[in-house]
Amino acid sequence: MLELTDSHAHIDDGSFDADRDLMFARAREAGIRHIVVPAVDRASWPRIASLCASHPQAHPAYGLHPIFLDQHRPEHLDDLVVQLQSHPAIAVGEIGLDFFLPELDPARQREYFLRQLRIAREFDLPVIVHARRAMDEVTSTIKRIGGLRGVVHSFAGSVQQAARLWELGFHLGIGGPVTYERAQRLRHMVATMPIERLLLETDAPDQPDAANRGQRNEPARVTEVLRVIALLRGESEAAVAAATTANARRLFKLN
Repeated sequence: MLELTDSHAHIDDGSFDADRDLMFARAREAGIRHIVVPAVDRASWPRIASLCASHPQAHPAYGLHPIFLDQHRPEHLDDLVVQLQSHPAIAVGEIGLDFFLPELDPARQREYFLRQLRIAREFDLPVIVHARRAMDEVTSTIKRIGGLRGVVHSFAGSVQQAARLWELGFHLGIGGPVTYERAQRLRHMVATMPIERLLLETDAPDQPDAANRGQRNEPARVTEVLRVIALLRGESEAAVAAATTANARRLFKLN
């Protein structure tokens, strides 16, 4: 059986409350050995810590997501330092910038993003980055801070933007959107990008693959992402699975 990693899944979400054990079982049956679980706000940290402590497949990341800006408080940044000191994590995330939603104040977003990047550097942890309509600023900020590594999840930028991230040593998280035939720019980039910079993800419960559009997403469906990427690259599923799992192990220091 192939060994796979879902590098981004919000499996603490309430939509999994009724069948979370079955979801984990389906993931195991699909060969998913590791699931990275990023936080979105301060309230989610204890829930994720408990979930990951109970399931060896799951690995926690703690951070403050830009979309949940109204729920964040300046003291939560200090709380993040305490959380990382007291609860082992594999990354700081999900963090980033979102300039798509007009109600999200850019200045406040930048404050949280900058501080969390610096916290990640202080703890020598990778970052899991959300960048929507903000790719150039995210990349320039990462470069300016320096000493960082990580992944831009659900990457939807250009090849040129991707190349700048690769130059900084960053990975791209690719999930359900690549399975849609209309995503021609993304599919072309994935077909030719350096395999050592590729991570598979689902973003569960969101962003289902084309065969499951409109349904709740879950980690087991990363196998469909793998299938499509292997076809696009003209490589075997085994080769892509081995490379992307090795990438995730190296980036997140997974056992």
